[in-house]
Amino acid sequence: MFLSIVLAILVFSLLVVSHEFGHFLLAKKNGIGVVEFSVGMGPRLLSKVKGGTRYSLKAIPFGGSCQMVGEDDEDESEDSFNSKSPFARFAVVVGGPIFNFILAFVMSVIVLSLAGVNEPVVYYINEGYGADEAGLEEGDRIKSIDGHKIVLGRDIELYFLNHPMDGSPIVIEYERDGETYTTQLDPSYEAYMTGFTYYSSDEPAQITQLNEELDMARQGAQVGDVITAVDGTPIGTGAELSAYFEKNPLQENTPVTFTLERDGAAFDLTVTPVKYTANTLGMEAYSYRNKDAGALSVIRNSFSEVRYWMSYTFTTLKMLFTGQAGVDDLSGPVGIVNMVGQVVEQSRSDGALYVFLNLLNFSILLSVNLGVLNLLPIPALDGGRLVFILIEIIRGKPVPREKEGMVHAVGILLLMALMVFVLFNDVMRIVG
Repeated sequence: MFLSIVLAILVFSLLVVSHEFGHFLLAKKNGIGVVEFSVGMGPRLLSKVKGGTRYSLKAIPFGGSCQMVGEDDEDESEDSFNSKSPFARFAVVVGGPIFNFILAFVMSVIVLSLAGVNEPVVYYINEGYGADEAGLEEGDRIKSIDGHKIVLGRDIELYFLNHPMDGSPIVIEYERDGETYTTQLDPSYEAYMTGFTYYSSDEPAQITQLNEELDMARQGAQVGDVITAVDGTPIGTGAELSAYFEKNPLQENTPVTFTLERDGAAFDLTVTPVKYTANTLGMEAYSYRNKDAGALSVIRNSFSEVRYWMSYTFTTLKMLFTGQAGVDDLSGPVGIVNMVGQVVEQSRSDGALYVFLNLLNFSILLSVNLGVLNLLPIPALDGGRLVFILIEIIRGKPVPREKEGMVHAVGILLLMALMVFVLFNDVMRIVG
């Protein structure tokens, strides 16, 4: 937990300092005085004044700040924030989020250089499912789905997050051996389930989730139980369990006996599969990585990575406002610390390089999130300030400072209330 807290602080501080550095550079560029640029919070540990700006390293290694002349008062001196043109102030305010996107791009270049480019290449076909029936093969590159351009493998996942499969035919354009083809895929299929999920990996076949309404849970299985045999056939890993079910598909009204292990004790559960109808592409093309991509491909796809995370952020915001997700799904600092811990723990067995890459990939998401959220027209955030500057540009005169200040004050109170609520939810999720 201590390591998770330290890493979360470092990540969060990097994102905030980058954001404030964007404000700082644009302020200097537009002749606005910067009283202090600091890394960290609280009392100063180190401090130096240069060019009229105090540069400080503070005791609490969390975040940072850029304090500009006249930013929050009526100061109208020549180098104050309020004395500059609305276009100059607009540039200064938008500089923070822009630098979050720049940081995300730089981190993407590092990740793609080391881990490879996430290309939309099919690397697995489920025999008998939609992709197989449509004629797709391993090695095919997906170019578009229902006319929507696909650049990254994860764009496929994002597309279906915005356009859930409902059983309707899906038009897929793909490239094979330099030629482009179009096919129609039927995603619907009938299958059987016993009501649990697991990871198809080289790790033990541990139950990760249970459907409480189905037989597996009703018979007494619990999340964390490890499946060691099916109908007497030994199972060593999740991959072996997947291979077993491929050779021995579940049948309706045909009981299956699972041997489970819990706390060193083995026991059997006999469950009856149930029939259900679902939708799937029947292929895997989300996480393919091309480690031989050249420098130009890495740079080009790094822009696509930032674009992808921006689209992902807007998608989750849309889900929040349309009721597909709730406020309970939001995470604050405590939740981020917990997620950093999960990233570290899940990557640790693969070595330090994978811990670094996965943590950096998580930081890309957070940096883009910070940039996007700060551009939303919410009082007290950068986007709220931009709205008032745009009103000033349209009207030809600024909104009275006291009225703008009142709006931002209300915004701060509402944001603080939301932060308290999110913090409470984070803690309850962890302790629960």
